[in-house]
Amino acid sequence: MRDSWANPAGDPAGGAVGRAVGAGSDLHLDLGGPGGLRACLMRALRDAVRTGRLAPGTRLPSSRSLAADLGVARNTVADAYAELVAEGWLTARQGSGTRVAPRAEPAAPAAPAGPPGARPTAPRRPPGPAAPARTPPRILHDLRSGRPDVSAFPRAAWLTSARRALTAAPSAALGYDDPRGRPELRRALAGYLSRARGVRADPERIVVCAGFARGLALLGEVLGTTVAVESYGLWIHRDLLTRAGARTVPLPVDDRGADVSALYTAGARAALLTPAHQYPTGVPLHPDRRTAAVDWARATGGVVLEDDYDGEFRYDRRPVGVLQDLDPERVVYLGTTSKSLAPGLRLGWMVVPEALLGPVLAVRRETAETCGVLDQLTLADFLASGAYDRHVRAMRLRYRRRRDQLVAALAEHAPAVRVTGIAAGLHAVLELPPGAEDPVLEAARRAGVALEGLARFRHPAAPEPGPGCSGSGSGRDALVVGYGTPPEHGFSPAVEALCAVLRGALG
Repeated sequence: MRDSWANPAGDPAGGAVGRAVGAGSDLHLDLGGPGGLRACLMRALRDAVRTGRLAPGTRLPSSRSLAADLGVARNTVADAYAELVAEGWLTARQGSGTRVAPRAEPAAPAAPAGPPGARPTAPRRPPGPAAPARTPPRILHDLRSGRPDVSAFPRAAWLTSARRALTAAPSAALGYDDPRGRPELRRALAGYLSRARGVRADPERIVVCAGFARGLALLGEVLGTTVAVESYGLWIHRDLLTRAGARTVPLPVDDRGADVSALYTAGARAALLTPAHQYPTGVPLHPDRRTAAVDWARATGGVVLEDDYDGEFRYDRRPVGVLQDLDPERVVYLGTTSKSLAPGLRLGWMVVPEALLGPVLAVRRETAETCGVLDQLTLADFLASGAYDRHVRAMRLRYRRRRDQLVAALAEHAPAVRVTGIAAGLHAVLELPPGAEDPVLEAARRAGVALEGLARFRHPAAPEPGPGCSGSGSGRDALVVGYGTPPEHGFSPAVEALCAVLRGALG
């Protein structure tokens, strides 16, 4: 049924009989106001162009389509288009259709002229001192941690998997999804995680989520309790837990990883740990502490949240197995493609204990939050075809070469700097002389080198370290240098710039 103002019989004269305010479903044109239909249509199009709602170059519907949409005669639309072309609002070219004409930006109003010979006056400022504008430093070399080389994303292989997955996908896959995620991806993940990381993963207990952060926020909402976190860690994760209603308390970190014995006095019912490669200090959780963490969870009814953010990238030996294998009913395993492929995919997963699966799915159903089905199906094919393994092997070699290059360059040009932590992941910790962290960071900022200091990752409630402490997590001055971020051609210049900063700041 057409709107009440439509003229089914056509009104070449553009009469106003039976007209009311209406809008085209695509252009949203308001045809109200005085005058005939043609005049109203021209006014509506001018307003849309003038306000920027129809940008220069926008192709307009054909006169036949717009007339059918508005319920007016085609001649009415054709005449309106022709007149607006003549006025310069639109352009019409054979084969290109009718488009919004390019328009120059209006000139800024000129200052009022003074009397002849008078000096030009400066524009008036509001009263009070004007704060100097701070220009953000230009980043020439990005060595921040936690970021992969996204220029190495396997576009061709991913596109092949996407085509294959979309072709094979049943029509039902494009409907509303299971809150756990697509079964194809959960089956592929179960096989891969068991083989590559030692995870005990039942596809029915895998929940696909939009990256690690969304999974952690979901768990924080489900747990709603005090969560122990490592005293050095990513502040974003602490903030996510806090916003989800949980309280975070810090666990001391030393050169054996998190001190999990403090869990018994922390009053926590959950603990977020990075056992394979503590972030950011770069040490693995000692085997005794791995067992102790699971023992704590069993004794107290607690749960360990295992963040396996870069477990596939170990360079000096085979990657250490996951903590979840010690007790799948007391450990939630969390993984992601953010380091292995690209953070922009927003694909992560959780392997959830049976007791938590129901509450987790209940929250997912309430929020109706799922990941894009096409990306899930593509990743499932990418895993099943072996393309994921091939990509990880290639990136493991690339990052290992970069780490070796970084260590060698520092040994030659900045011998006062010591690289700590294991040979793994996408970052290294550079221990500095006492008091050097802030001067080095300031020198790096001036040189356009993006760096992070270890102090930035410290939990605000963590106690000050004592004078006898040692190791990467001791509170000493240090840099957290990411060697995954620069593209391949930009890594050597970034290392040279870092060494120059260190030479200049440390002498």
